[in-house]
Amino acid sequence: MSSTSPLPPARQGIAGLIRRTRLAALVLASCVPMFAVQAHDWPEFRGPTGQGLSPAKHVPIHWSGSSNVVWKTPLAMTGWSSPVLVKQRLYLTGSRAKSGSSGLELAVLCLDARSGAILWSTNIFTPDNGANIHRKNGYASPTPVVRDGRLYAHFGHLGTACLDLKGQVIWRQTSVQYPPVHGNGGSPVLAGDHLIFSCDGASDPFVIALDRQTGEVRWKTRRPNDALTKKFSFSTPLLITHAGRQELISPGAGGTYAYDPLSGRLLWQVSTGTGFSVVPRPVFAHGLLFVNTDYDFPKLYAIRPGGEGDVTATHLAWQTGRGAPSTPSALVVGDELYFVSDAGIATCADARSGQVHWNERLGGGFSASPVFADGRIYFQNEEGVGFVVQAGKTYQLLARNELGERTLASSAVDDGALYLRGAEHLYRIGKK
Repeated sequence: MSSTSPLPPARQGIAGLIRRTRLAALVLASCVPMFAVQAHDWPEFRGPTGQGLSPAKHVPIHWSGSSNVVWKTPLAMTGWSSPVLVKQRLYLTGSRAKSGSSGLELAVLCLDARSGAILWSTNIFTPDNGANIHRKNGYASPTPVVRDGRLYAHFGHLGTACLDLKGQVIWRQTSVQYPPVHGNGGSPVLAGDHLIFSCDGASDPFVIALDRQTGEVRWKTRRPNDALTKKFSFSTPLLITHAGRQELISPGAGGTYAYDPLSGRLLWQVSTGTGFSVVPRPVFAHGLLFVNTDYDFPKLYAIRPGGEGDVTATHLAWQTGRGAPSTPSALVVGDELYFVSDAGIATCADARSGQVHWNERLGGGFSASPVFADGRIYFQNEEGVGFVVQAGKTYQLLARNELGERTLASSAVDDGALYLRGAEHLYRIGKK
């Protein structure tokens, strides 16, 4: 497979340019966030809609570890949380061994997006240990959320905290405990006055809501999967509105579950057998939810939301196991659904029917979720290679970019810039 260069605008044609402009507007309008953000803020995992879509323009196509790098900031702390961007400030979490003794330091960092300078670093928790983790995980994998001048940092069973944007801690919450498997993973989501996240550990998994002003527990709902042997998962919930009703979609072991975000009441579920270790965040488009069901034998389901109780027999629109991811989330752009398997097979399919337009091997292992910006799909593999693919029913690889550093975190996007977190550095990719 060879790289190809993008055609110059003159050869793309006016119709193509108009189509891409309308496409960007369409995908963003279909996923309007339920709170106000700056035009190109990236305030949570997978951006302003939580689904990997950016309105940014002039996003770079070509880069390497030394070319088109605006800045490269060493990170003294490790972690695979994605960077979030609000008003030209970048925020991310990290962990490191406690200086001079055993245990951990869990912190939040703030960087200037223009220069890459670290503006502040605040230690949040100092646990004696963090339990065993998977080789692709860490103690700072959940991505923080920023809204209304506050940042919410989640470290799974090790604690959750709220800070102001100057790094001062407003509250800490350490009473929410569960037995983790392979460490922490899922990021929190805000729904009204609630900060909600899943706690899918080895036993008694549940979904919980904290008061975002105080950190106090507002509701806690157990998962209905007691019969399963393996109950753990790592998915990030997605808040949607369907038929005038808000539904919190939270996949877990054994199925996809929808909750009332205000009360925690289980609204409906689609059972998916014995699947466990579910990682990808759901995507909602064209009246369908796109969710994954298992890590070892992944399938991608298209589900019609709504209803009450077990709706497996009536609400499953289509499913596929071919090329389905275990870790990266999917992406819907216009009528097309894009996803990449952990083994590096990228797929474009019709979102409504599941009919495949193309399958292509990108190469390498994948954990990061793809993003859409400026008419293109950006895939990033674990070896530090970024693949830029033209959005559309025909496969067109625009660039293959080697960063030279391990990358498992998903990207953040802004006008003229990509922010990539590597194992040792945070990068701003773009023109200087």
